[in-house]
Amino acid sequence: MFQVILHQPEIPPNTGNIIRLCANTGAQLHLIKPLGFSLSDRQLRRAGLDYHEWASLTVHEDLASCLKLMAERRIFAVTTRAIQHHTQANYTSNDVFLFGSESRGLPVDVLESFPQDRRIRIPMRPASRSLNLSNAAAVIIYEAWRQAGSDDGALA
Repeated sequence: MFQVILHQPEIPPNTGNIIRLCANTGAQLHLIKPLGFSLSDRQLRRAGLDYHEWASLTVHEDLASCLKLMAERRIFAVTTRAIQHHTQANYTSNDVFLFGSESRGLPVDVLESFPQDRRIRIPMRPASRSLNLSNAAAVIIYEAWRQAGSDDGALA
C-alpha cells in the first residue's frame, strides 16, 4: 500500500482532497506538523466529504519520526527541482511519496538528503511554478498505481 507524506501542509482543501484520494486508492496519509490548519477545520472536512472514515491518517510531530517508520520502504521526494520525470521511475505498492508544503515545497536540506533517483517531478511548461498539491498527489499516486497494477483496481 502506498504511503503519502505531506510535509507541513498549509491549505485545508488540498489536504481534504488528498484524504479523499487516499481513501479511494487505499494509500495511507501522513501529515507532518506544524499544520496550517486544524484537523477539525470546516474546509478540510468539506473537501474530504465523508471520506475521512475510509482514509488512514496519521499525524507526526516531525519528519524524522515519520521517515524512521518508513525506513524499510523506498521514499520518493516529489519536487519541481528534480531531473527525473515521475513516469521514469519504477514503482511498487510499498513506495512512499513525500510532498512539500504548498508555499515552500520541501526544505533544501530534506531534498538534498534524497539521491537524484529518488527525486521525481511532474513535467510542466518552463515558466510554470508548480501544480496544486492535491493535483500533484493524484498524478503521482495514479501513475504509481498504474505501474504497480492489479486485477480489480485495488492494490494488495
